[in-house]
Amino acid sequence: MVTPVSKRFVGSPTEAASCVDELDERFDTALFKALADPTRCRLLTCLIRCGRPCSVTEVAACCAVDFSVVARHLAQLARVGVLSAHKRGRTVWYEPRYGHLSGVLRGLADAVEGWCPGGGGVVDVTVETRTEEGKAT
Repeated sequence: MVTPVSKRFVGSPTEAASCVDELDERFDTALFKALADPTRCRLLTCLIRCGRPCSVTEVAACCAVDFSVVARHLAQLARVGVLSAHKRGRTVWYEPRYGHLSGVLRGLADAVEGWCPGGGGVVDVTVETRTEEGKAT
């Protein structure tokens, strides 16, 4: 039996598994599965940076992947809701759903933060940058 709980810590992983709240609802496994593929992530970031609808042909030109593979990857991203797809004639145009994607990720971040010990907030975030020679700074 799954029971809703307030945001309080439970004693064990077994007890945690029996709880359901916003955090569970925010983890969209289909979205994470779609974003787990490096090629799909590269295609998505390419489309986000373009700032306009792009055809499969245009997107395929930006990577070393076959046209049909790009078409399947874009269709998968559209199925999970991060892209919109519009067919004009024989051409399918894909465009990021900026608000939807940022809203889903922001909602997940907020739900995770709500469970942080000590009342939330991000603790100890380190960003590593590299020089052109590949040395960490």
